[in-house]
Amino acid sequence: MSKLREKQRYRLMISKSKKTEIVAGLVEQLKDATGVYFVDFATMTVSETANFRSTLREKEVVMKVAKNTLIRRALTEIGGFDELPVEATKGQTAMIISYDDPTAPAKIIKESFKKVEKPVYKSAVLEGEMFDSTKLDVLASLPSKQDMYAAICGSLGSPASGIVGSINAVMRDVASLIEEVAKKQNNVA
Repeated sequence: MSKLREKQRYRLMISKSKKTEIVAGLVEQLKDATGVYFVDFATMTVSETANFRSTLREKEVVMKVAKNTLIRRALTEIGGFDELPVEATKGQTAMIISYDDPTAPAKIIKESFKKVEKPVYKSAVLEGEMFDSTKLDVLASLPSKQDMYAAICGSLGSPASGIVGSINAVMRDVASLIEEVAKKQNNVA
């Protein structure tokens, strides 16, 4: 083996303590995640990756890249990723981790893929449920948590306003009826 090859091989090797440190960091980031997406970013240029990461940061989403074996170790430690297909951690894999809105990364991935056909969505785990590589459109079309909260609050308020409107209508009808009866009594007397 040439000296150049030996130097390159040495640079690629990571010590066991460094691997343990990386896995611990991934576990720490994954433990509070509401959504974890797996994408293949192999064909993305540096500028495309930088733009993609910038968009993720705007939505308070994190992109982590590590060796697939280390990602698998971290996922095993966390638990709940048993249904994840093996293909999700093959090739150049990036994990996109969401803490607030689990659907935000799907929208960003879909938008980026529309523009430059990168990154390639592999799968995702949201709130403990696995979504395979065919479900990106479904995930991207889901409303955000804020949208769902607003819809729930709106629907809670609408029955109350409907009841108030109905009561007011009945009261108007009763008042109108009383007025009509009073007029008839005045006409009779």
